[in-house]
Amino acid sequence: MADKDEELTMPRDAKIVKFLLKSMGVEDYEPPVIHKFLELWYRYIVDVLTDAQVYSEHAGKSEIDCDDVKLAIQSKLNFSFSQPPPREVLLELAQNRNKIPLPKSIAGPGIPLPPVPDTLIGPNYMFGIPSQRSAEPEETEDEEATIPNPSPEEKIDMQQQDPHQRVSFPLPKCQKDK
Repeated sequence: MADKDEELTMPRDAKIVKFLLKSMGVEDYEPPVIHKFLELWYRYIVDVLTDAQVYSEHAGKSEIDCDDVKLAIQSKLNFSFSQPPPREVLLELAQNRNKIPLPKSIAGPGIPLPPVPDTLIGPNYMFGIPSQRSAEPEETEDEEATIPNPSPEEKIDMQQQDPHQRVSFPLPKCQKDK
């Protein structure tokens, strides 16, 4: 019953869109779909008629006739929708492209990965290892040779010289809830 009342109050163009959807096998859709199709339909008609008016004025006619509308529709089709090239042209392009062999793979089986420095799987951090100094400020040859602000490369070299040196971090004491 509600559908019949809705059908009676629906504009003629909306009924046509609803009939077109039903004739194409579309049974289930949201009500705003009809409004979107009507908006698209009206916009297309306005564009075609505007172009037809321009063609009519260019031809020196006072009114738009059927030929102007056909020309406007044809120009919309030519500029809005592009046709794919013929099958023969595509086959010729494919044959020309396939004449060039693919490059040989230099990597073995599996997925070739870039060098380690260029990946995200390499380490991206460095530890600064504090040197342990004695209580007496004695100068030794080692301390004279150390650099006050070493570069990252120099830090790596220093770490590689003494690989058994450990790094420790003080952990904060946690208070237990009472």
